[in-house]
Amino acid sequence: MASSTGISQTPSHLLCDTNLSVCKLEVSKHLDTLSKEQKLYTHHLSRAGWAGARPLARSQSQWAPDLVQLFLEIFADPASAGGSNKARRARDIAALKAAANVGEDDWKSFMEYAVQVLYNTGNIKSFGDTKFIPRLSASHFETIVRASGSAKAADYFKSLRDFIYSHTPTEANLIGFPAEGHISGYYSDNMSQADVERVQALLEKHNISALNTRLHKTDDNKYELLIACADAKTDATLTGADGLEVKVTRGDFAPELKQVVEHITAAIPYAANEQQKKMLEKYAESFRTGSVDAHIDSQRHWIRDVGPVVESNIGYVEAYRDPAGVRAEWSGFVAVVNKEMSAKFDVLVNTAEKHIERLPWPKAFEVDTFQKPDYTSLEVVSFATSGTPPAGINIPNYANVRMNEGFKNVSMANVMSAKAPNEKITFLNEEDAAVFKKYADVAFEVQVGLHELLGHGSGKQLTEESAGKYNFDHTNPPISPLTKKPITTWYKPNETFGGVFGSPASSYEECRAEAVAMYLCVDKEILKIFGHEGQEAENIIYCCYLQMARAGVLALEFWDPKLKKWGQAHMQARHAILKVFQEAGIVTVITKDDSFIITLDRSKILSHGVPAVATLLQKLNVYKATADAAAGVPFYDEATAVTDDWIARRDIVLREKQPRKVFLQGNSVLNEKGEVEWKEYPVTLEGFVQSCVERGF
Repeated sequence: MASSTGISQTPSHLLCDTNLSVCKLEVSKHLDTLSKEQKLYTHHLSRAGWAGARPLARSQSQWAPDLVQLFLEIFADPASAGGSNKARRARDIAALKAAANVGEDDWKSFMEYAVQVLYNTGNIKSFGDTKFIPRLSASHFETIVRASGSAKAADYFKSLRDFIYSHTPTEANLIGFPAEGHISGYYSDNMSQADVERVQALLEKHNISALNTRLHKTDDNKYELLIACADAKTDATLTGADGLEVKVTRGDFAPELKQVVEHITAAIPYAANEQQKKMLEKYAESFRTGSVDAHIDSQRHWIRDVGPVVESNIGYVEAYRDPAGVRAEWSGFVAVVNKEMSAKFDVLVNTAEKHIERLPWPKAFEVDTFQKPDYTSLEVVSFATSGTPPAGINIPNYANVRMNEGFKNVSMANVMSAKAPNEKITFLNEEDAAVFKKYADVAFEVQVGLHELLGHGSGKQLTEESAGKYNFDHTNPPISPLTKKPITTWYKPNETFGGVFGSPASSYEECRAEAVAMYLCVDKEILKIFGHEGQEAENIIYCCYLQMARAGVLALEFWDPKLKKWGQAHMQARHAILKVFQEAGIVTVITKDDSFIITLDRSKILSHGVPAVATLLQKLNVYKATADAAAGVPFYDEATAVTDDWIARRDIVLREKQPRKVFLQGNSVLNEKGEVEWKEYPVTLEGFVQSCVERGF
């Protein structure tokens, strides 16, 4: 880094990505097919999703909301900045650049940092959970802030300057428990892992979900549980052993969630059927009162709404960013169904039971009856979350609903098809790079389909559902294929997988789903469903394994060698599978000049690769099914440990890393006639910023 930037002491891996690829989520042609009522339904649910997303920054840290607001102030048209965020217009960014009069490199660095802050809802990567720091000096940053003419922006920058540029201690650059020096907006600065686990045990005793909460320690033995909802009130204080007291307070993020409820209520008249109407009513109840039970009911109606034209889901869903693995991050998506691709998924769903029977565990460790889900391919209209929308989702995550009533799978077609220009394919030889380039998209489509439907959709959690009531024969417990003895552990009443396995749970489950995809992607019958036969099918199998192996290499970016801590659930999982490939002898690492490449032995995929994956998969599933965290967590820690040879290659991986795609979403707006119009933006850094300002986030 050139000394002229004034940030030469910043570790290079903490500098924000440069040469960003902005990719447009193409959806306008699909919106044109909707009726007036469907467009209004889409609009209000999109607005609800983004209203609930505004507090995402607070889940990162106490400073992140002000950092996001700093850029909204800088880029808002001063004539509209006095109103609410959603009414703001973007300013003339070219005029701001001219007024700032800084060099091209500094302006580019400023814009790239702004985009990444707005995209990640703060300065912690949503994919990696590590801090990122601007590539321009604080003085040049301040010059641009002052050129905006916003006194609020100047005040924000003054208070945030140290937070933006600090990079010590190392622990403070990673999401984790604050008492251990890490950063998290879910907890007060004095919260340790032991504190969280102690309170969690009390919450489970009282059947209180932590999904939509934050937790503060107010004194020795005293805590406050903040529940996100529109209606504010204080519940009774919970008491536990050794003087433990937990005050339960509702109304966290009340202003934002009131807007969520307003838009959901406004969407109800445009619901296509009774199930959608009841789903929305339960959403409104949940976000108004904070009731997770109401949200569970909303998901029951959601899975019964089969084959809608407009698909959506909203709420506190995934717990990836909570170091304890029990508190979820808000997300809300709205999408138009791609009927042609969904027809392929229908065939996969209808044959799913047959494929699940092939998985490497006894029937006792699989759900009694597979609840056939609605599996659709979607064209995303809006995805309100921090960072990159996922390529696929399998929800709801409520175990009892999934096992007993069903779930849905959705594949985000326009997320998978969005291309980054001139993307470099690293760590492969020329022949494999050509295969990768030709088949990566279709191989990933197969992988995502299997991951979501047959990965997350498989496996039973053996549970004592209530006192004396079990979902398995506890008088004659099933025999574990690992010990060859009857199982001795299972989930107790109100226990969850996340609560039992703790922080590794999210990555552990992603590894299980990825392993299912690797185990089943070699099945020619499955590949035929996706339209692939003959040599093309063979090439896709090869590409599925090649893609996973390369992902396991790229995963090293998300591992901190000093703290020996992973920062991204999926990449941690993929590195474990790379190690399995290596140990099976199907992946070889070859040194090349000052770098390296990996090669994959196509002839050994079936004979060596699949059996090795089966061994991994069986352990992951049985430990999860039996709530055996005592064996499962150490096993997963060992499976994902980074060995010395890979530690030595990590600097090369960092040197060769490519910036992650930034997905540009449009905005729906109501015109004077009350009709929905779709506004699109230039596929540039400036266009991305404009979309955020005019959306209010």
